[in-house]
Amino acid sequence: MKFNKFLLALIALIGISVNTFAQSEDEAIKETLNNYLEGGSVGDTARLNRAFFAFANLRNLGKDGKISEMPVKKFIAAVPVGGAKWSSKIVSYSYAGTAATAVTEEELSTFKFVDFLNLLKINGEWKIVSRVYSRVDKNVAIAASNPGGGFSTASAIAPGKGNVPANTTKKPATKPKPSDDGW
Repeated sequence: MKFNKFLLALIALIGISVNTFAQSEDEAIKETLNNYLEGGSVGDTARLNRAFFAFANLRNLGKDGKISEMPVKKFIAAVPVGGAKWSSKIVSYSYAGTAATAVTEEELSTFKFVDFLNLLKINGEWKIVSRVYSRVDKNVAIAASNPGGGFSTASAIAPGKGNVPANTTKKPATKPKPSDDGW
């Protein structure tokens, strides 16, 4: 009887610890994203600096079809006094281990930015390490292939095979060579 009570208490403690860890990770990621979104909106360069890794890069595709790249230091230095005056939201984020990805929107008077952000947990703090963004009309919606979920390559549908899972038609994988890193 004592063992059962002990075991139940231990399970409850583990459950609380796991939930607290997930909540603290969620809160830490949201704090980083909000430092970016709110810092940019009001021109708070200290908050922007807290959000980004010092050597982060921002990239987009210019009107000329070429990739434009800007170091984060140049981006932060260009923030207007008083901020960009955008309204913003976190559309989604996900994480595993020390890596995360997020989608945000920043709406201005005549257009909006859609950001695809990559984050890493560096020395215990989440930092944006890259921003790939697009300037779009305000009415453009974000398209997602499988919002809120994921899929396993083992259950992917084989092209041209109807609803037959791909793994039922494949030959067994060959054993990698010792020098093969799996890529």
